[in-house]
Amino acid sequence: MEPTALKENFKAYQKKMRAYNHAMGVLQYDFETVMPKGGAEGMGETLGILSEESYKLSVSDELRAMIAELLAQKDALDFQTRREAEELLEDIEKIEKIPMEEYVAFEKLTNKASFVWHSAKPDNDYKSFEPFLAEIIEYQKRFAKYIKPELPAYDALLDGFERGMTQAMLDPYFKNVRESLVPLIHEIGRAKQPDMSFLERPYALNKQRAFSDYLMEVMCIDRSHCSIGEVEHPFTTEFNKHDVRITTHYHEDMMHDSMYSVIHEGGHALYELHTGDDLIGSVLAGGASMGIHESQSRFYENIIGRSEPFIEYIFPKMREIFPSELTAVTPHEFFLAVNKCTPSLIRTQADELTYSLHIMVRYELEKRLIGGSLSTKDLPEAWNAMYKEYLGITVPSDREGVLQDSHWSGGMFGYFPSYSVGSAYAAQMLSSMQKELDVWNLVSTGELAPIIAWLTERIYKHGMLLKPNELVQNACGAPFDPKYYTDYLTKKFRAIYSI
Repeated sequence: MEPTALKENFKAYQKKMRAYNHAMGVLQYDFETVMPKGGAEGMGETLGILSEESYKLSVSDELRAMIAELLAQKDALDFQTRREAEELLEDIEKIEKIPMEEYVAFEKLTNKASFVWHSAKPDNDYKSFEPFLAEIIEYQKRFAKYIKPELPAYDALLDGFERGMTQAMLDPYFKNVRESLVPLIHEIGRAKQPDMSFLERPYALNKQRAFSDYLMEVMCIDRSHCSIGEVEHPFTTEFNKHDVRITTHYHEDMMHDSMYSVIHEGGHALYELHTGDDLIGSVLAGGASMGIHESQSRFYENIIGRSEPFIEYIFPKMREIFPSELTAVTPHEFFLAVNKCTPSLIRTQADELTYSLHIMVRYELEKRLIGGSLSTKDLPEAWNAMYKEYLGITVPSDREGVLQDSHWSGGMFGYFPSYSVGSAYAAQMLSSMQKELDVWNLVSTGELAPIIAWLTERIYKHGMLLKPNELVQNACGAPFDPKYYTDYLTKKFRAIYSI
């Protein structure tokens, strides 16, 4: 085929693939936000059909032939087209190793499991969810062996979320985090604790919704291309850079929980909204990896959102929206309260310093579940024991324990470590950014646009053109170094607690 026509056909094929993903994504978003409970079975059937068609597109002889022809002349290809071909070839080689009937059956299973989880969590009913989790794990083990038989199964799953990530890398990483931070957490536990009582007052939900709108405005999120919904477990989804959707969950007595949920998901949204225009419809549109994506959500949630300059800037508006609730509260008191270090039950409500301990629990349990040394029937007991060991707290119920996250119902084993690694990426990016921008002066005046522009140039616009290690190098001028993370946390929390 003539090179120009071949390239045009290849681009059109990618858009068709993206269209199927768009349709399935809208259905999934509908399920999470507004679909009535009784609609799950019908949606599952529709998703099964769409998944089958998407699978056929992804492994078709037509696509493989186009990729082979393109890569045969790769030296003459532009960088983006070459990366698209390489990425799709890798996807084909991964997907075609999974029998189509198993691929479709797994999609149906996770849809059903997600529905069951949504009921099991509020009902504290792990028993109803456990058989689905057990079946999901068996699928994950098989899929890992299909895709990368040369690797331990859990390493294959980790690689699916963060390329090159292995247990051999994560074990020393988490060991360093634990040894650096646990003594500091204990030292803080003996220090005077800030008052948080004003955060536990009733905050009207309609006022919290207005506050969410304000936060998205401060973050320079274009509302004509980004909506906000309400769900049990907050998430962000993108169909393309012009349609990004974040979600949150409002608690009347935990205003700060939804506040930081919006900022966190807003960080994900900014990444997607600033993907390069030339990547629209391409397989390379969107974040490079889960860890890189989490670096952006954690950057905005913790590094920016929990900083004193940011609190001082937004506090007048907070007092305007919540006048009676915050009358006697100062910006500094609010800053101290939202940075209080207290080991807790719920990962999404954890403070910045103890957060990675929650991830370590999940990492250790996933290794054992996939490795076969822990059964799903014994999982709640193991979970509770590790929370006692790592965080020193007793888990009162499965609702606040093993059922708290939605990830496993969707088969996302290997995802959790990216949260911690993403936080570490973010700390290193901050250090690099400060060499070029007066970050805290910009934050104190609400001028986040230069910060977004800096990240757009080095991270956002590239989508998946660059690999995770290349993006870290591009942003930081050096390879990933987790020491920035532990140094950042140590400096910040020693200052907060005057120790």
